[in-house]
Amino acid sequence: MALSIENARPEDREAVMALLQQAELLTDDLPPELPGFVIAKEQEIGVGVAGLERFGTVALLRSVAVDPQYRGRQIAAQLVDRLLETAKADGLADVYLITTTADRYFERHGFQPIDRQDVPEAIQQTQQFSDLCPSSAIVMKRTVNDNAA
Repeated sequence: MALSIENARPEDREAVMALLQQAELLTDDLPPELPGFVIAKEQEIGVGVAGLERFGTVALLRSVAVDPQYRGRQIAAQLVDRLLETAKADGLADVYLITTTADRYFERHGFQPIDRQDVPEAIQQTQQFSDLCPSSAIVMKRTVNDNAA
């Protein structure tokens, strides 16, 4: 069956929560309406999710998860690519992420580790950065528009 990637809707919240919990990712600060989130579906069943939270000209890539039964099919890559294309089309300058386990994976998508003190204040003030993720987590950055304001 064909895989579809679409903007997540509030009615997808239960599936999104299940995917994140299955991947042992944070759900405490998941926005109720899921703005900026995309969901991969096969036969109307959520099999992958990723989110992009915007803060002015920067964004935080978060909550990238794929159902274990669907891993190895490039679903996470499709979700990440979709959000990076959105970030570029929206004129964002940089996309950041915080990870404890997937830094090598995200390096393949052009993200590079950076020092925590070099992260913009807007990202530092997120719950993910300041509260939920451990201080030992790796922070990564990818520029999507070199000349964004």
